[in-house]
Amino acid sequence: MLLIPLLAGCFAGDGSPTTDGPDAVEGSGDARLRVALAFPPTENLSPHGADATLLSRLGVTEGLTALDEQGVAAPALAESWTTEDELNTVFTLREALFHTGAPVTADAVVEALEQAVTAEPPPAALSGVELTAEAIGDREVRITTTDPDPILPQRLAAPHLAILAPGAYEEDTADPIGHGTGPFVLTSVTGSEHASLDRFEDHWDGPAAASGIEARFIADGLARGNALRSGEVDIAEALPVSAAATVEEGVLRETPTARTTSLLLNTASGVLTDPELRAAIREAVDTTALAEGVYEGYADPGEGVFGPAVIGDGERPEPVNRAEPADADAIDGTAITIATYDNRPELPEVAQVVQQQLEAAGFTVTLEVREYSRIESDALAGEFDVFVAARNTLLDTGDPLGVLTSDYTCDGGYNPALLCDSGVDGAVADAAVIADPDERREAILAAEAAVLGTDAVVPLVHQRILHGVDPAVEDVILDPRERALVGRDTRR
Repeated sequence: MLLIPLLAGCFAGDGSPTTDGPDAVEGSGDARLRVALAFPPTENLSPHGADATLLSRLGVTEGLTALDEQGVAAPALAESWTTEDELNTVFTLREALFHTGAPVTADAVVEALEQAVTAEPPPAALSGVELTAEAIGDREVRITTTDPDPILPQRLAAPHLAILAPGAYEEDTADPIGHGTGPFVLTSVTGSEHASLDRFEDHWDGPAAASGIEARFIADGLARGNALRSGEVDIAEALPVSAAATVEEGVLRETPTARTTSLLLNTASGVLTDPELRAAIREAVDTTALAEGVYEGYADPGEGVFGPAVIGDGERPEPVNRAEPADADAIDGTAITIATYDNRPELPEVAQVVQQQLEAAGFTVTLEVREYSRIESDALAGEFDVFVAARNTLLDTGDPLGVLTSDYTCDGGYNPALLCDSGVDGAVADAAVIADPDERREAILAAEAAVLGTDAVVPLVHQRILHGVDPAVEDVILDPRERALVGRDTRR
């Protein structure tokens, strides 16, 4: 059902749950892993927001389902599920424990899902979806959706819908410390600098190979690379392209991803409410120069919201109802502000190149760069004309339609372009109810064409991600969806 034919076989470790228990890691090392992550917590490690992927990447949380290497829903806390009708699916739970030692019960799962459904803002994985959950005895949960949801099992694999123990939820907060179910227990967090995790000896699939994890949050990409070279960390995620040539042989791991770097243009306020000016920005940007220059060939020129790792190399429909670009006289001296963040080290350079290209077209451009946690709220509030961002287009649901729903519809939970277009909403709604894989693919590409037709987004490059991994470390999960990094079998 998912549109990810090229992602199969891209994992260095198995990113899906295993079933062969502790024997799979016998004889492995027992050392603690030292990991440098690019993004510090921004929401107190709430599983319902951007921090959810930090928890999944460190092996703290799990959902009812997981995605296998093909992007198909696989068992996780639910060992199986049965579709009763187009609105109701019953999930049967496996015997598993929370990090508290309490069993994972149907009542606990229902509470966790209810917390996600009522969270404000709602998790991106639930954009455009209404669901309820009820316990059937101790080991079965019936999930009911208001409208047919052909990808419900995939949706429930989203990191934002992880299941935490009942004690994690107090008032409007969700505390993952000691409340997950994954192979590692989060024991402490020191602000935005450091987190400690211990092996969970009673994990349902057997204890992890590593005794624990020391995670450092290092926003600066060069600093992450330096920490790896100096031996301070064993794994450094998202190394800058500029560091690729300096990394020793056998250390650099390149992975094709579903991540697209784009310009998100403010359609709700400021000068870019004019579609002709947005079209002029699209025409002024040279994506090939960015892919070959800034990314040094570790990226492909932007063609759409989705890159080749998501939809393959087939043709996509032309954008619909696109405005003609404004002429030079209309552009002359138009002032715009471009903003981006430096957690992904290429982005400031991308923004600078785009600034130069737009100034050459006649715009007057101001550039603002901050750390992501200090810029996200302003970007979502429409404080900038242009936001340069790198977005994993399969992150929220594992289904490409998810990013169109959350990022480009009127009720989307993450919409820096502030786009609200009836044509886009209609195309997304049409695709959402289709279950047939080929028909769904065609409808999603039609919805993408509707989004591109608004020029609310200008795709720049489709990225490959570079991780640094000490050669002594085995079975790091090189996940194209960027949901996982350290797993049960990861060790040194």
